[in-house]
Amino acid sequence: MSEPRFVLDEEPSSESPSPVVPTPPPAAPDELALLDAYSRAVIAASDKVRPSVVNIEVEAKRPNRERRRWPRMPEEGKGAGSGFVFTPDGLILTNSHVVTGATRIDVTLADGRRRRGTVLGNDPETDLAVVKVDASGLTAAELGDSAKLRPGQLVIAVGNPLGFQMTVTAGIVSSLGRSLRTETGRLIDNIIQTDAALNPGNSGGPLVNGRGEVIGVNTAVIRPAQGICFAIEINLAKTIAGWLIKEGRVRRSRLGLGGQTVPIHRRVAHFHKLDADSGVLVNAVEKESPAASAGIYDGDIIVGFDGKTVSSIDDLHRFLTDEKVGVPTPIVVVRHTEKLALSVTPAEAIRRA
Repeated sequence: MSEPRFVLDEEPSSESPSPVVPTPPPAAPDELALLDAYSRAVIAASDKVRPSVVNIEVEAKRPNRERRRWPRMPEEGKGAGSGFVFTPDGLILTNSHVVTGATRIDVTLADGRRRRGTVLGNDPETDLAVVKVDASGLTAAELGDSAKLRPGQLVIAVGNPLGFQMTVTAGIVSSLGRSLRTETGRLIDNIIQTDAALNPGNSGGPLVNGRGEVIGVNTAVIRPAQGICFAIEINLAKTIAGWLIKEGRVRRSRLGLGGQTVPIHRRVAHFHKLDADSGVLVNAVEKESPAASAGIYDGDIIVGFDGKTVSSIDDLHRFLTDEKVGVPTPIVVVRHTEKLALSVTPAEAIRRA
């Protein structure tokens, strides 16, 4: 990456008079104290987490869709992102999209050491992954509690945007409880929205509070916008990381059907006293799948699962947890104008590479 170019102002001509620069009014003592407190908080928090932040460089196979679109494009490409150490023996948390498809991972630690990384576990559904490096005695980041976050709270992001290592940006929590759709199509809930500046390369880096505790994993920006950035809450990341360390993946259940969110006719919803005016239209059922065994057909509209209202495909995804694998579960569908109560036994979802 080329170094940034800085253009110096030309020296003023000796013939031109020196510009008169007005002297700014002195800052009030209260303003100085406030600014000093803010600066101290950002410096202390970034200093605390910086030894745990790593730079991740990846060589990966390009997705088939890109290779079909640009046949002359090389089969492999390079990418980069961030991550942070969360155990002293070399476990690193980062984004799934940073390491998915990687054929080689090189991790640069905060002290400059470079280590080969391996993916210990990957969950594209939540855009989280755990990478292992062969190192010991590392400084692990302190993980906080994202449930305690409040809008307006100070947050600091540390990462490697566009190759500029150990970049610190600060902002506030703009909003909580946002939803973000991953590359797999699944919706992640309880996303943190912040205005701490993020750029390509920040993905996977830590978002910390004023005490230097990691409360989020930086994951996405809205490119046309400014100051709208997102992070996955650390409480979810803790759970996902536990699964990835234990099994290398996250177990979820499946019904074996394809569906889409559709509105339900007002009269039908009123007649059956449905809690929502939308549901999941079944447009495909796999042979010998749990859905087929339960007697679910194309054209059925799923409106309930395990006693909960299903108003969208995202609701159904949310309810298909690992706890439902192999467990007979009530499911409610509307077929034409008839409401039917069925029983389905979800199977384990196996994600294919």
